[in-house]
Amino acid sequence: MPEEQIWQGLFDPENILNLLGVNSLTGNIVDFGCGYGTFSIPAARRTKGIVYAIDIEEEMTQRAQENASKKGLENVSVIRRDFINEGTGLPNNCCEFALLFNILHAEEPIKILLEAKRNLKNGGKVGIIHWNYDPTTPRGPSMNIRPRPEQCQNWLIEAGFKMKGKIIALPPYHYGMVGTK
Repeated sequence: MPEEQIWQGLFDPENILNLLGVNSLTGNIVDFGCGYGTFSIPAARRTKGIVYAIDIEEEMTQRAQENASKKGLENVSVIRRDFINEGTGLPNNCCEFALLFNILHAEEPIKILLEAKRNLKNGGKVGIIHWNYDPTTPRGPSMNIRPRPEQCQNWLIEAGFKMKGKIIALPPYHYGMVGTK
């Protein structure tokens, strides 16, 4: 991960959450690979539930917790966990929304989507964003593992979600989509 200030400058979290429909929620949210809390923190202001901010890296979970505390947010539960190999550890059907942001280039994207589906209530939604399939983006995985939007859409459907709407352009560096359980 780059320095936090550089990382934060690559996104407009409020706009991205708006476009994906993370607004006025009442249930829990799970953020897979929360990093600094870039999306967990603004998401926490958009729900009456808990935001489970999960990351494998100790430094990231510490920073996410510090950032949530600085904002006075008491509904962010930061968890250090290898959710790819161990799952989230959350109960079945416990969340209204799952955030899979810049994570589906991992070796087993379907496995991650299935874990998100397990965490979601019926009718719950998963939001996906990823780096554009463009080598000029300032960050992102190498092009040989970076998924195209159509690949993410196919994985979403293969995992049993229904695509909600179309692929969403999130300029300058990302695209997104929403699926429903």
